[in-house]
Amino acid sequence: MARFLHYILLTGYNQIFYNFEGGIIKMEIFKYMGKYDYEQVVICQDKTSGLKAIIAIHDTTLGPALGGTRMWTYESEEAAIEDALRLARGMTYKNAAAGLNLGGGKTVIMGDPFKDKNEEMFRALGRFIQGLNGRYITAEDVGTTVADMDLIHEETNYVTGISPAFGSSGNPSPVTAYGVYVGMKAAAKAAFGTDSLEGKRISVQGLGNVAYSLCKHLHEEGAKLIVTDINENAVKRVVDEFGAVAVSPEEIYAQDVDIFAPCALGAIINDETIPQLKAKVIAGSANNQLKDSKHGEIIHEKGIIYAPDYVINSGGVINVADELYGYNYDRAMKKVEGIYDSITKIVEISERDNIPTYLAANRMAEDRIERMAKSRGTFLKNEKNILSQRG
Repeated sequence: MARFLHYILLTGYNQIFYNFEGGIIKMEIFKYMGKYDYEQVVICQDKTSGLKAIIAIHDTTLGPALGGTRMWTYESEEAAIEDALRLARGMTYKNAAAGLNLGGGKTVIMGDPFKDKNEEMFRALGRFIQGLNGRYITAEDVGTTVADMDLIHEETNYVTGISPAFGSSGNPSPVTAYGVYVGMKAAAKAAFGTDSLEGKRISVQGLGNVAYSLCKHLHEEGAKLIVTDINENAVKRVVDEFGAVAVSPEEIYAQDVDIFAPCALGAIINDETIPQLKAKVIAGSANNQLKDSKHGEIIHEKGIIYAPDYVINSGGVINVADELYGYNYDRAMKKVEGIYDSITKIVEISERDNIPTYLAANRMAEDRIERMAKSRGTFLKNEKNILSQRG
């Protein structure tokens, strides 16, 4: 039987002290939570499996929090918690902007996705998610797979993106990639006057599941790819299949390209990278690409068209959210194709009001949350929500 040793709900203090492997760690986590109005953080640890995970729930105004489970080799516990918080907030905006009746949350697992996985780890995580009683629904993300979601499903129904054999839509990565592809075409039209990507030089940072499918779409349209990833096997695959040119991770920012597609970790648009960029468009699948809002201002001033990350990469969440109604592929893909129009509208608002695209998208999402909070503020004994559809 799994032993859950540390299960800490962070809900209302100014700071927290907790004992971890004999040491006292002081974290001013609630100062950050209060700044962006987070609801809850759950720290999960299972000694048997080696699970060390953080579940962050940002906002459930629109419905239960939905966000994937990421597995990564974080440098520290603090780095993992910070990433979980940042990603959860991003999911709130993504789900709201996509028109979904879902809030925002995220899980991160500390560990090497190529070496540290085991069955017990994901089943233990599933039990933690089950303990949240529907407040949080998970899915696949960087470093996790459909098979991992199937293991979580052994312990909870609050998971999407599981195998089609269980009645799911399956791997959401190809759908996410298609949404990024159509969103990139919309951004390209704003920058170059045409949405054709034929002959465009496009740099892709990160070659995971989503980025691989994106590269396939770009290659089929005739784009010229320049790629990088810390996984040499992933790089070799894209070079061999799509004729891409490989560069080192440090060199990707300075490439002479038309479009830069960040498809790995977040916060990569920052003080160090912006001066290196030559691209006129930034459009990729990574979450939270701007390290700080000021960086959105800077690239706006430089005339770079930025497709807000949580809008352009919302295809996957649109797809898996459809499972909660009873999955219909045509219905889901029709909504994903709407990402083209969303990016077009955001760019138009940006140009009309002379504000960065990230701010135009933020206002759109925040306005929906605020309006729905008011309209759903009345008491109902048997309130209907998106989980009511599951039966």
